[in-house]
Amino acid sequence: MAGHRFDVAWIFSLVALFFLRAHCFYLPGVAPEDFKKGDPLLVKVNKLTSTKTQLPYSYYFLPFCQPEHIVDSAENLGEVLRGDRIENSPYVFKMREPQMCNIVCRKILDKKAAKAFKEKINDEYRVNMILDNLPLVVPIRRPDQENAVVYQYGYHVGLRGQYAGSKEEKHFIHNHLTFTVKYHKDPLSGSARIVGFEVKPFSVKHEHEGEWNEKTRLTTCDPHAKRAVTSSESPQEVEEKKEIIFTYDVEFQESDIKWASRWDTYLLMADDQIHWFSIVNSLMIILFLSGMVAMIMLRTLYRDISKYNQLETQEEAQDETGWKLVHGDVFRPPANSDLLCVYVGTGVQFFGMILFMMIFALLGFLSPSNRGGLMTAMLLLWVFMGLFAGYSSARLYKLFKGTEWKKITLKTAFMFPATVFAIFFVLNALIWGQKSSGAVPFGTMFALVLLWFGISVPLVFVGSYFGFKKPATEDPVKTNKIPRQIPEQAWYMNPAFSILIGGILPFGAVFIELFFILTSIWLHQFYYIFGFLFIVFVILIITCAEITVVLCYFQLCSEDYLWWWRSYLTSGSSAFYLFLYAAFYFFTKLEITKAVSGVLYFGYMLIISYSFFVLTGTIGFYACFWFTRLIYSSVKID
Repeated sequence: MAGHRFDVAWIFSLVALFFLRAHCFYLPGVAPEDFKKGDPLLVKVNKLTSTKTQLPYSYYFLPFCQPEHIVDSAENLGEVLRGDRIENSPYVFKMREPQMCNIVCRKILDKKAAKAFKEKINDEYRVNMILDNLPLVVPIRRPDQENAVVYQYGYHVGLRGQYAGSKEEKHFIHNHLTFTVKYHKDPLSGSARIVGFEVKPFSVKHEHEGEWNEKTRLTTCDPHAKRAVTSSESPQEVEEKKEIIFTYDVEFQESDIKWASRWDTYLLMADDQIHWFSIVNSLMIILFLSGMVAMIMLRTLYRDISKYNQLETQEEAQDETGWKLVHGDVFRPPANSDLLCVYVGTGVQFFGMILFMMIFALLGFLSPSNRGGLMTAMLLLWVFMGLFAGYSSARLYKLFKGTEWKKITLKTAFMFPATVFAIFFVLNALIWGQKSSGAVPFGTMFALVLLWFGISVPLVFVGSYFGFKKPATEDPVKTNKIPRQIPEQAWYMNPAFSILIGGILPFGAVFIELFFILTSIWLHQFYYIFGFLFIVFVILIITCAEITVVLCYFQLCSEDYLWWWRSYLTSGSSAFYLFLYAAFYFFTKLEITKAVSGVLYFGYMLIISYSFFVLTGTIGFYACFWFTRLIYSSVKID
């Protein structure tokens, strides 16, 4: 009894842990760092990003001010794949020592530099910086709510505008930055921890007296005269041979925010209600489907099984119609059974990867402070889940009386990854052609191939070996030697129609959450509501299983026993709707204008849709596999 109470308490603790949000449960990606007054604070620069092109560039791709030596920070696999390029910068602060109008450098633009700045301003590129692992944000007040502030990641390189009385559009650069570093002070030690990093960018045409030298004082902003930049009244134009002077201020603000919850402002979701609406919407779909499944299982099936088991004579059995009549063919191996084994194995690999990734994310291990952690975890989990892929494909292959297990293992290890790698390679070549930092370097590409061939493929073989070694699963009924003829089907039982209908409900259960996921990927926002995502994932599993079981039952009742592939494709067809939704999102929410960026978007969404097809198809297949075995083992067959 005590053991039972312990189990219940443990389960409740685990569930509570899962749904704790970032602001109350946090396992940070880095240890906190204490700074004393006067300690140097090193600002790092990250990639330039744009939602219009989706092509990241290194900060020093543009002719900004540079430190004496540019040093690359060590990046993990996920950061490299995301296009992050973290480098040192000429911006150096001293803790709790405000600075005003610090001159970084002076540049005279040549034709190439002016053109590069103008292009990036036109494409609305943002500059991303990092201080103590916190990304730089621009606070923007919301006009619809009092004291409500929205944070945008990074500041725009510049802006376009016209002088008063002129219709000619000009390009202006943000050359003066007013940084605000927020810190939380420890009253005992006197040291402080950084809890916020904000900026207000200005475009200022700086003026100075006489010839330029190292000691030149600016007249537009002067720390001696306490003259600060407060507006962009005389903006700095971007033109060839124009002089641009880059400057910055630093302010320090004490804050009540503690270090452990400093990411809350970044991760604050203003649309929790929409997520709850999404879950309620999905639960309604589940209730509807569960009602149908319950009706089939409890009423119809119970009645059928009782009736079939009470039949006494062969003549009575011949008069019967329905799913019992196909018992001699229902477990006949399907056409292209090898391919089905491969896809089921790959689906199991995906399922395992997503399940474990969700658990790690819910427990806070993949917090946004650990940049690239999510991508790295996905790749490593995918590789190690090869063990389960090999095992499940070999078990199914043996059920189909297959003998060449090594052939099926090779197909499982190579088919899906090779397809994805081929698409990824083409997309990477396009990014490379644009000189973007998003292009995966040759060394990283080699590391990915090494993970695939060195770890994933051997693990698939190990899984297959053990899967094939086990005795084959026995079918509940014997299969006839001669296949039964399938009667002509009603129009609504047409395979193409029922498959497409089957995909609507699983997609309907997740499409609202899908909007937020696409927004986080393509509009460069943080996604950290894994509690909601986990609920939606569970709903997706239940929906895929139930819709496949319902349609499988109707199919068997109409004496069509070709359920193997149909069950996989029924729930898998939700990927088709996902791709259609991605196209809708592209044309309604994104402002992508470049052809290369459009190809990248649809290329990556094709990979995501293909992966979704494999995942949902496998869930549907196993649900139907369990259902057919359950019902045919419940009837007496003469």
